[in-house]
Amino acid sequence: MAIHSLQPELWIDRYADYLFNYTIVRVNDTVVAEDLISETFLAGLKSRKNFKGEASERTWLIAILKRKIIDYYGKKNSIKGQAEVRMQFTDGGLEGDWLEDRVADADNQNAEEALENKELGLAILNCMGGLSDRHAAIFRQKSIENQDTEAICNEYNITPSNLWVIIHRARKSLADCLQQNWF
Repeated sequence: MAIHSLQPELWIDRYADYLFNYTIVRVNDTVVAEDLISETFLAGLKSRKNFKGEASERTWLIAILKRKIIDYYGKKNSIKGQAEVRMQFTDGGLEGDWLEDRVADADNQNAEEALENKELGLAILNCMGGLSDRHAAIFRQKSIENQDTEAICNEYNITPSNLWVIIHRARKSLADCLQQNWF
């Protein structure tokens, strides 16, 4: 296993664009995305003594950013935030989460919250039927299966910018559909 080191002085040059693209499709607000990235860099600096070197710098920063996004939704609206962040689904043997993590420990969920999350998962799958097959597949691969951007771009012969536009539009479409049919 490779041991990685931190180089905070290079984070902005190396990771700011990637973190922004990662964040904007999840919060759909430029100012919030920029704030979350700033908070991520600050948290990374404050907790760099906890970095064990087992993961790459980028992976470690993404892990911090995911917690920041979850905290953002948790503060924004705790009940809606939990439902939006923790969505389990099963589709053709695949399983996943809406934002790759959760606000609360699933073991601490009561029966009502668990049912609400299951219903949300089914609603999202139903709403995905409104996307084109290509966009649904790309969305599923990136946002649900968390596949590598480069691999997806190569498979569909698109640029990373095209990928993020597709993801953004898919999320917007899903959010609109959920607003009408679930919330």
